[in-house]
Amino acid sequence: MISAGTISEIVGVYEKHGWLLRRVLLSSRLKAELAAAGEDIFRDVRIADSDIDAAWFSRPPAAEGVPWEIRHLSDSPYSLLENIDENDPGFEDALKAVEDRLRKNLGSR
Repeated sequence: MISAGTISEIVGVYEKHGWLLRRVLLSSRLKAELAAAGEDIFRDVRIADSDIDAAWFSRPPAAEGVPWEIRHLSDSPYSLLENIDENDPGFEDALKAVEDRLRKNLGSR
């Protein structure tokens, strides 16, 4: 399982390159481990219960929407990138679709 220190490093690298941590998906197991360690890595970022451990990052808008990247929180780096229009009524569905792709890809690894 990934450590709190490694998660902090991941967040730091993304922030260094202009990405903003927007959302976090945590399994009950990792959430309990971080709480037991007294870690507050995610500050005021929305945390959702999930069957996967991942962090959503975004960058300033591009021509085709806002770049959103979901990064699996593990020691083995894996992420998916999608340009999504945050004003589109299907925005949340688009994020869920990317999360489902991540689940599928992780299951086949």
